[in-house]
Amino acid sequence: MRNPIRLKNLNVRFLPFYVAGVGLLAFFSPSPLGFALSVPFFLVGLGLRSWGAGHLVKNDALIMTGPYAYLRHPLYAGTILIATGFAVLFVGWLGLALVAGIWPWFAFRYFPRKESSEGARLEALYGYEFASYREAVPALWPRWGRRKALGSTGHDSDENRQWTLHRYSENNELGTLIAVIGALCLLWFRVGWAPA
Repeated sequence: MRNPIRLKNLNVRFLPFYVAGVGLLAFFSPSPLGFALSVPFFLVGLGLRSWGAGHLVKNDALIMTGPYAYLRHPLYAGTILIATGFAVLFVGWLGLALVAGIWPWFAFRYFPRKESSEGARLEALYGYEFASYREAVPALWPRWGRRKALGSTGHDSDENRQWTLHRYSENNELGTLIAVIGALCLLWFRVGWAPA
């Protein structure tokens, strides 16, 4: 198993997010109702990220199996669901403010930049095959009908079209799982610390 701690996540550019997280933990308490409402977001988000990470082979193949047969960016979709789950934990004005900040930032700043750079890289590597895949499969909202010939380039065996723990580990998804569960545990204990 790969070390789940990614040093790139300790970069100074993430400092505002860490400070905001510590501030939320120190000054605001999630409610039990918030936990109940947020569970579906966490389960679906973590499940989607895990499913995608177990299929993804970065830079060696154009993956079109698993969740990639339904949407091009299952990891980003899972991440925005998890972020929404954290916002929902704080029911009321704070939760609404967090959602109002997360979604526009993701939709208008983060995702378009990532979609453009990753799309250009994949199109340079896979040409027409990626262009037709991009045309057929939506970016973030899944389509439920499947194209007949979705597979993966570069790895033709049936084994390489299946979810594997090795890929899950290589894509460092265990670190994401540990971080989310750790944050939820801290927030759950924070519910107990809140003044009555």
